[in-house]
Amino acid sequence: HFSLPGPLVIRLLHYIRVPRNLPMPLSRRAILLRDGYTCQYCGAQPGKDALTIDHILPRSRGGRTDWENVTTACGACNRRKGNRLPDEANMRLLNPPIRPRFWNMALLTVPGNEVWRRYLAGHTHD
Repeated sequence: HFSLPGPLVIRLLHYIRVPRNLPMPLSRRAILLRDGYTCQYCGAQPGKDALTIDHILPRSRGGRTDWENVTTACGACNRRKGNRLPDEANMRLLNPPIRPRFWNMALLTVPGNEVWRRYLAGHTHD
């Protein structure tokens, strides 16, 4: 690990436009981060290695691998749901899956981001 000492916040004298709607790449890590490393069916937090990625509409039934069709599930909930829709398995999602904004996800991954939050809070939401 390499680090250099430096300021946590830099004030610019001139505005630099930063793109607001950068696409967020879909990955296992990003899905787990979006869902707070929490099973979206039962609320369990067994750790990242014990969590799975569930297709809400199963791939075998035409479901795609995209932000709105994948969610974090513990192994037990993923097995219980199987090849069914959540309603068919008498299960409910705790939070609907959404496509996260790039900058919202970036704030979750950057160390020391607590200092930045008050500066960025107004620039991360629609």
